[in-house]
Parts: sequence; C-alpha cells; structure tokens
Amino acid sequence: MRAVLQRVDGARVEVDGEVVGAIEGEGLLALVGVTHDDGPEQVATIARKICELRILDGERSVLDAGASVLVVSQFTLYADVRKGRRPSWNGAAPAPVAEPLVQQVIEAIRERGVNAQEGRFGAHMRVGLVNDGPVTILLEA
Repeated sequence: MRAVLQRVDGARVEVDGEVVGAIEGEGLLALVGVTHDDGPEQVATIARKICELRILDGERSVLDAGASVLVVSQFTLYADVRKGRRPSWNGAAPAPVAEPLVQQVIEAIRERGVNAQEGRFGAHMRVGLVNDGPVTILLEA
C-alpha cells in the first residue's frame, strides 16, 4: 500500500460537478493506492502514519492539531513506467480488492477520532487543494 500525503490548507474532490468530500483549513490530502498483497497490516500502518506523522505546522500531527484528512483512492500510484511510454497498471490491485482496503483505511482514521472525508472510488474525480509548504510525503507499507 502506498500513500502520498500533501499538507494542505483546504482540499476538495468533485465528481460530475458535485463536491463529494472536502476539508477546510489545515489538514492532509491522502492519495491511497493498493497493490495485490495488501491487507490489514498495511491498512493499520498507513492509517497510523497518516494520523501520527508530525508534518503539520509546528511539527504537529493531524491528531495533535485536530485537523482533517481527505482520502482519495489512487491506483496510479502503482504505475510502472520503466519500459516504453505507456504505464503498466499491473501493480495496482483490482477494484474488488482495493476498494474495501481503501475504505478500511478511512475507517481506521475515523476510529482514531480524526475527521476523514473521502472521494468516490473508481470515479473520475477532480481534486483541488491548496498545498501548504509545500509538504509532500510518500508512504509505503
């Protein structure tokens, strides 16, 4: 499982012109990708890191700051571009495997008391954010 975390000052995701998830103010945008052999251990690790990494202003975590997280599924994090010009998506888990795991990450974040908003799995999404810093971190579990 991979996640790209971006420290934001607000973020939103739209599907067909409708806002389906948004956070205001300080927080994180978490783009989450799933591979074939991911399971509960990876879910727990990614959710813990998202909540506890001290990457907000003043070396605070989302938990410290009472900040929110916007989680967006992102199979393209497993693109393989080593050969040719067309990415291979073979590293990404298929939707029946990936969707429940992304949902479990969201639930694990919420269980820690963090406001977690979400995109819509499998939809064509437009993600808008104000990158703060900029701070962008790649997580791998």
